[in-house]
Amino acid sequence: MPKKKHLSAGRVPLILFLCQMISALDVPLDLVQPPTITQQSPKDYIIDPRENIVIQCEAKGKPPPSFSWTRNGTHFDIDKDPLITMKPGSGTLIINIMSEGKAETYEGIYQCTARNERGAAISNNIIVRPSRSPLWTKEKLKPIILPSGQSLILSCRPPIGLPPAIIFWMDNSFQRLPQSERVSQGLNGDLYFSNVLPEDTRDDYICYARFNHTQTIQQKQPISLKVILVDELNDTTAANLSDTEFYGAKSNRERPPTFLTPEGNASNKEELRGNVLSLECIAEGLPTPLIYWIKEDGILPINRTFYRNFQKTLQIIQVSEADSGNYQCIAKNALGAIHHTISVTVKAAPYWIMAPQNLVLSPGEDGALICRANGNPKPRISWLSNGVPIEIAPHDPSRKINGDTIIFSNVQERSSAVYQCNASNEYGYLLGNAFVNVLAEPPRILTSANTLYQVIANRPALLDCAFFGSPLPTIEWFKGAKGSALREDIYVLHENGTLEIPVAQKDSTGTYTCVARNKLGMAKNEVHLEIKDPTRIIKQPEYAVVQRGSTVSFECKVKHDHTLISTVIWLKDNGELPSEGRFTIDKDHLEVADVSDSDGGTYTCVANTTLDSVSASAVLSVVAPTPTPAPIYDVPNPPFDLELTDQLDKSVQLSWTPGDDNNSPITKFIIEYEDAMHEAGLWHYQAEVPGTQTTAQLKLSPYVNYSFRVMAENSLGRSLPSETSEQYFTKAAEPDKNPMTVEGLGSEPDNLVITWQPLNGFESNGPGLQYKVSWRQKDGDDEWTSVVVANVSKYIVSGTPTFVPYLIKVQALNDVGFAPEPAVVMGHSGEDLPMVAPGNVHVNVVNSTLAEVHWDPVPLKSVRGHLQGYRIYYWKAQSSSKRNRRHIEKKILTFQGSKTHGMLPGLEPFSHYTLHVRVVNGKGEGPASPTRVFHTPEGVPSAPSSLKIVNPTLDSLTLEWDPPSHPNGILTEYTLKYQPINSTHELGPLVDLKIPANKTRWTLKNLNFSTRYKFYFYAQTSAGSGSQITEEAVTIMDEAGILPPDVGAGKGKEEWRKEIVNGSRSFFGLKGLMPGTAYKVRVGAEGDSEFVSSEDVFETGPAMASRQVDIATQGWFIGLMCAVALLILILLIVCFIRRNKGGKYPVKEKEDAHADPEIQPMKEDDGTFGEYSDAEDHKPLKKGSRTPSDRTVKKEDSDDSLVDYGEGVNGQFNEDGSFIGQYSGKKEKEPAEGNESSEAPSPVNAMNSFV
Repeated sequence: MPKKKHLSAGRVPLILFLCQMISALDVPLDLVQPPTITQQSPKDYIIDPRENIVIQCEAKGKPPPSFSWTRNGTHFDIDKDPLITMKPGSGTLIINIMSEGKAETYEGIYQCTARNERGAAISNNIIVRPSRSPLWTKEKLKPIILPSGQSLILSCRPPIGLPPAIIFWMDNSFQRLPQSERVSQGLNGDLYFSNVLPEDTRDDYICYARFNHTQTIQQKQPISLKVILVDELNDTTAANLSDTEFYGAKSNRERPPTFLTPEGNASNKEELRGNVLSLECIAEGLPTPLIYWIKEDGILPINRTFYRNFQKTLQIIQVSEADSGNYQCIAKNALGAIHHTISVTVKAAPYWIMAPQNLVLSPGEDGALICRANGNPKPRISWLSNGVPIEIAPHDPSRKINGDTIIFSNVQERSSAVYQCNASNEYGYLLGNAFVNVLAEPPRILTSANTLYQVIANRPALLDCAFFGSPLPTIEWFKGAKGSALREDIYVLHENGTLEIPVAQKDSTGTYTCVARNKLGMAKNEVHLEIKDPTRIIKQPEYAVVQRGSTVSFECKVKHDHTLISTVIWLKDNGELPSEGRFTIDKDHLEVADVSDSDGGTYTCVANTTLDSVSASAVLSVVAPTPTPAPIYDVPNPPFDLELTDQLDKSVQLSWTPGDDNNSPITKFIIEYEDAMHEAGLWHYQAEVPGTQTTAQLKLSPYVNYSFRVMAENSLGRSLPSETSEQYFTKAAEPDKNPMTVEGLGSEPDNLVITWQPLNGFESNGPGLQYKVSWRQKDGDDEWTSVVVANVSKYIVSGTPTFVPYLIKVQALNDVGFAPEPAVVMGHSGEDLPMVAPGNVHVNVVNSTLAEVHWDPVPLKSVRGHLQGYRIYYWKAQSSSKRNRRHIEKKILTFQGSKTHGMLPGLEPFSHYTLHVRVVNGKGEGPASPTRVFHTPEGVPSAPSSLKIVNPTLDSLTLEWDPPSHPNGILTEYTLKYQPINSTHELGPLVDLKIPANKTRWTLKNLNFSTRYKFYFYAQTSAGSGSQITEEAVTIMDEAGILPPDVGAGKGKEEWRKEIVNGSRSFFGLKGLMPGTAYKVRVGAEGDSEFVSSEDVFETGPAMASRQVDIATQGWFIGLMCAVALLILILLIVCFIRRNKGGKYPVKEKEDAHADPEIQPMKEDDGTFGEYSDAEDHKPLKKGSRTPSDRTVKKEDSDDSLVDYGEGVNGQFNEDGSFIGQYSGKKEKEPAEGNESSEAPSPVNAMNSFV
């Protein structure tokens, strides 16, 4: 691995900044930095037109960047399109085309810019195109008939979609058509037959095109193919074949190969670097030729070459320039061979050799940005600064451009910017953003403090030390508290600060310190390394041969580091065990019951910890059972005869006699103990030993009254517990551990409360358990003060100074002695209220509803506790009348930590506010700062409180309103807009009217009578227009007889009439009023002792309206006119019939001569028609009908109206209404709408004209 290079101070600065650039340190987000694009949509972005369009653009920076977009090279104003929204906190565009709009509208080239005060980063050009899945063009496919042995190509020619479709051939049952060396699909989708056979006959060769982006499949019309043998040729079939096909069918000879694709002896292929190169050769011949591939003057790459489509397609993945050359495909059968040479040229879109990296420099340093790319042809490098071509960007004296490198010297803060490198050729482009950030920042360690690393012994250990600083810090590692810097002959120091121990040993355990230094300061961080024992399988599963139907057990005993948790899983043939109840896992054993032949195989146990993994395997062979009866298996009988020997203070030897194993060997014994003094009746796990062992050396704890029992276990389960052993009481000893969770917190300003988690009886190790509590001030020279307490878990130290750090320790002891020296923890005495108020409080009003408050922090000593933050109290100044009525409502905002400014949202515009600031600790609030008064500017007003329309007349309406309840400033005027609404609810032209602010009533004149109007009304201040209120009203239809109301005039005083109305209603209709009479009305609540209501006066309408109404629009007039027209029509028909009554015509003779008068032909001599029966003479003439050219009237053409035959002097009716007149044959009938006869019109024509 690379080692960190230590540089002397005399080296040129260029080496330093190159190292910093290569390491590409991330700038912490809490430091000022230019924007960095973190996520963007792909360059070629194909979207689903059925879903909303999401164009991604995410960036980070400090301050957070703002975002803008261009579309097709010009600024894209997203605010003008209601369908487009920008995701909050990012530049991602969401175009809502699912509700309305079309995806095609938003096709184009998009580019995102992320900008802050340090520069601007830009995204790639994102080409947005909707996917397309067009339908197949309609075509009529003729059936194909071929003799057996001929070659054939079934064309697919799928519609051009975006992205291109995936082609496959299937039948009507959606089953893929079988393919082989003889029949296969080409890269273009066509289906190639090297030679056809009779089994190829079918009428459902269907080409399908699947468009994955829209998940649609399009289908071509089925193609029918019939393959006939030469013996089946008949005259009809042969007539359908060409001469070539005919003589080829007759001969049906075998033939050497020829290529169906590609054509000729040579062709060219061009592919881009990194793509998949696909070369195809498909040949025809009989018998079916085989395809072989070679590369002239070279060999095919082994790991990147694949053959597809029965070796007809050669594919090379991740193609590079070295794959250029001549490739030859050879088609061969028994009659000969043919070859085709494909000349391959590999071009390359630009690709990075060295992409530009972010550069962090301190003021006065030198540096460089390097942008190197390659391609074929060689790409052109161009630079931009903050998204602007560097040639027209603002001049920076510290910057010098040298081709693909920008060199910076003696940079200053103004040199910070984002640079873009564009490498492009005819096949594509690369765009890389890299910023130059000029910072002066002391070192900081980014790796978490006290990180614990755990490594298996004899493996590499990597200790992280992520860092940042400007200038670039140097890194050193130390081991232990007073160790020297670690040398590179044993350790590896990486450039990113990581320390590598190539082979970690037990003595590598310890604390390591990482130190980062630059000229502005130093930072250090401690991490801890623990070396763990490797996991080992000390008892591996063994090869087993078992009879079918029996039970087998595999043992896998694992030893691992006692601080790690081990899990064991079993595998069969490297897969999961069958999920059957016959397979059971119990601790170190796998048992398979009722073994069958399928259970044979390799069984593997895998032991895993969080740090390592080991495995071991064994083979199981299953054989036929012997005829002897199988023994009865059961769990073991309990052990017996327990005996305690070698009794020492902290150990004892337990022995026992095993019970019967019941035909299944005992695999282990489990030992449990009971503590009769502390936890009587509760048994705990003590130890376990293998089944071959009948003694165990047990480790004991002091001051415990032990009893033991033993259980045996075999492959079938665990036995019942044995009888209890004799009791053994161990001697007392000093505690071997101290209380946990020691804390020190004050409950009052002058005390320190020390708490801990007490030991349980088993942990006491002896009688007389007590605790020695010790404390002293952290920053003082005082000696430890100690006190011994018992049966408590808390001690209160009184008389302490306020909020002073203390060192605390709690040690356990008993009658025998003390526990080991305890760990020291830090606590604080109690807090008191802060003493000092924040100073220099000032307010910046941001807008009419937002203000920013700044203050100076208080000295930390005056906080007298843990600083929790600052609290702002603010309230709105009230007028004297409002102050008397209610208490002033104060609002509170708390800002956590040491912040010295905050925002006050939700303020009321055009108001006076007062505030003060207090510091807060865990005890409470400090004194208030001097109050500050500020005034919010005007805002837009709320909607007017009410709007009503009164006194409607024929051409006027009067509007009355109440001012806005929240003017939020000084009203400058009102705006009234109104427009008429017709009977179909369509809106007419909008009229805009300005009204002085001191008005609350306005009359609109010159309106249309009986017309509904819609009104929009809002107020304005200098800040703008407020919310509007709307109302509708109708001008009255008639005002005849309306006089000014004269209440009670000439009638004397009348009594009030009373109507009781349901309290939930808001209206009531008055009935029985007199026309033309004025009335007073008032409304009040029944039972109210102070019945007060405003009165209103209205007058009922006149008894009869006098205004003239347009008679042509009245329904009765229209009905009358229709009746008159109907009477005239009837009179004309009667006159016409009477005029023609009385003539005698030879109808009977003509009816005898022609059985069907409707198909009577026109007479050749005079061109007249035959007679027609009255059953059809009133049928209308079909639209567009004409007399046939053979002068014969067909039945469907006889449905003519009388109007068409009403010309000529001979037209008459018989007494029964039959039309028997004859017509001149000199001209054909004219259409009903085009009759321009010069003869006098008949009454029928007259009727038609009238109607």
